[in-house]
Amino acid sequence: MIPINIDEHNRKILSKAVPALNKIGGLLNSVLYHFSFMQNLKRYTVCIIIFFTGNFLFCVKASAQTPETPVAEQQLENITENNSDNETEDDSYLQQMQQFIKHPLNINTAGEDELKELKVLSPLQIQNLLSYRSLFGKFIDMYELQAVPGFTLDVIQKIKPFITVSTQQKLTENIKARLKNGEHSLIARVTQTLEKSKGYLVDSATNFYPGSPQKILLRYKYQFKNLLQYGLVAEKDAGEQFFKGSQKQGFDFYSAHLFLRNSGSVKCLALGDFTVNLGQGLTQWQSLAFKKSADVVNIKREADVLRPYNSSGEIFFHRGAGITIQKNKWQATFFASYKNIDANFITDTIAVTEDYVSSFQTSGYHRTKSETANKGIQKQLAFGGNINYKLKSLRLGINAIQYKFKVPLQKDTDPYNLYALNGNSFGNFSADYSYTYKNLHFFGEAAANNKMHKAFVNGLLISTSSAVDMSFLYRNISSGYQSLYGNAFTESTTPSNEKGFYTGISIHPGGVWQINAYADFFKFPWLRFRTDAPSNGNDYFIQLTYKPNKQVEIYSRFRSESKASNFNLDNAALPQALAQPRKNWRTQLSFKPKQEISIRNRAEIVWFNNGSLSEQGFLLFADVFYKPLLKPWAANVRLQFFETESYNSRLYAYEQDVLYSYSIPVFYDKGLRYYLNGSIDINKKTTLWIRCAQTIYKNKNTNGSGLDEIAGNTKTEFKLQLRHFF
Repeated sequence: MIPINIDEHNRKILSKAVPALNKIGGLLNSVLYHFSFMQNLKRYTVCIIIFFTGNFLFCVKASAQTPETPVAEQQLENITENNSDNETEDDSYLQQMQQFIKHPLNINTAGEDELKELKVLSPLQIQNLLSYRSLFGKFIDMYELQAVPGFTLDVIQKIKPFITVSTQQKLTENIKARLKNGEHSLIARVTQTLEKSKGYLVDSATNFYPGSPQKILLRYKYQFKNLLQYGLVAEKDAGEQFFKGSQKQGFDFYSAHLFLRNSGSVKCLALGDFTVNLGQGLTQWQSLAFKKSADVVNIKREADVLRPYNSSGEIFFHRGAGITIQKNKWQATFFASYKNIDANFITDTIAVTEDYVSSFQTSGYHRTKSETANKGIQKQLAFGGNINYKLKSLRLGINAIQYKFKVPLQKDTDPYNLYALNGNSFGNFSADYSYTYKNLHFFGEAAANNKMHKAFVNGLLISTSSAVDMSFLYRNISSGYQSLYGNAFTESTTPSNEKGFYTGISIHPGGVWQINAYADFFKFPWLRFRTDAPSNGNDYFIQLTYKPNKQVEIYSRFRSESKASNFNLDNAALPQALAQPRKNWRTQLSFKPKQEISIRNRAEIVWFNNGSLSEQGFLLFADVFYKPLLKPWAANVRLQFFETESYNSRLYAYEQDVLYSYSIPVFYDKGLRYYLNGSIDINKKTTLWIRCAQTIYKNKNTNGSGLDEIAGNTKTEFKLQLRHFF
């Protein structure tokens, strides 16, 4: 399905496509800049008022239901911002939501663990649903959920695409039926930046990309409901070789998995690649996990201990076997993994036996000589488990994991690395709990590493009334506590060197209004990367949502965050750790004027001021979604303008993409961006997606950096995806 020599095959077509796209973008760019209304804050505000007033007057007359604005979009934007602009390649969440759309969850038979998989309901809502069902029997209609405490119409609308109401008993098909009656699917995806970057120019002979500029993904999956799935993923990044050079085996990354659920006393059986999620993420959490967002009560980590892995990310998973056994109130999980991981290998020129690894590589790129040399150079053995006990509303768990490495890890001697992971062996263990009492839900985890450094996370969810929900979370993680794949609800990317208190509130004052707000106060007792002193910070957020009917939704939010980072003041010899306050205001409007058309607009302003440097940034976009009734095709388009003074005042925006994919670019400097997505059902079993996006920068001769630097002021991405069921 994929032409191996795609670069040469399409070179002529792409050479014609780039100038055409540049002409389109240049025309839009010149029109937009002709008005030159993005010069100061007053004009930003005027622009926003005119933009949204016109749309609001139009949309109040709309008469069809608008799609929900997923909170997950904001959460994914926050993850990208907190991870130094690195987008996650874990698309398991998107795959799971699509699976629920095709095979909705029956709320008359679903248990607590299955309801958690929706990632929409809070623990209190899940307990209230189960209690209501136990007391009054099975649901007759979906909207009977309004009688369940905590289930507003807004919550019901969010989960409606993923649930169903059926009187059928829960089925547990035998292995033969699972193997025979499932669905086979194959996805092939090709992505390419059309302009050539510096890495593909052979004149830089010392360091360049020897492979083709296409990124290729191939994924086969067999799935029978949520009871059995297996599959294979193969991926090649742009710049990596393909069936030649260092990649004679073809793709750079291969992944295979088999995952079985609910077979007798075996709740889960994982073979091949899988993820492990323990407690509240202090010891281990490899699946996608959200942090602070407009969903202020979604602060608890909830997922099965074992989950199948079939994404293209090359880092956050285990490779081996795992099993979860359930008997009455007890549940036990055990797993073992062995895999090669990328690392920076350092050879000691004095004593060969003292070779070590200075750090682990998490990019997954194997393009240049140095990246290829670091591929799989470290050997990682991991094993551990979990024992869980549940009695009514009380759940108790014990977790442990141990790592062993072939080559010792030895971090650089920078002061912030004083407590970093070192040696051939390290591990973590913890105890976690959750308990529901009436309208209160307590949860938490207490952990320690092999050097007995401690970490604690404790949270509380309260439903004070049908109109008010509150959340509280306190964390105290010592500077010496380290975990290799930890991902708790913290300000930092990993749970270490942090103390903090978070509180959130969600208010539904009426049927059309909703207020969500949080405040987070945190402190870093020891030094951090690019912060050469102990520091503290705060984060405030408030969002007002107005939904007068099913056709219109408007939200406006304000966020203020201050966190210290190194800053070179007046060209001093040593940088100072100064607070870097950022404030941003965003307003977004969604409506559907016709059954087949949806429109979404966003305007956002950011302010950055650390006392010596003051900057502003602005972003404005408009989306149009078109899905004609009873037609096999659909399309959506975005036109976006952005203007910032530097990276300090950068902005982020979630972008629609092909199925199981998304993009969250970081925007700074001044420019225009637009993209077009389209899909068509070729027949009942085959669907084709196409995407084209282009960014045009103002007054720039180059864009990008390093080997990814492109001559010119444009960057154009093209993506093609085909899915076939058989």
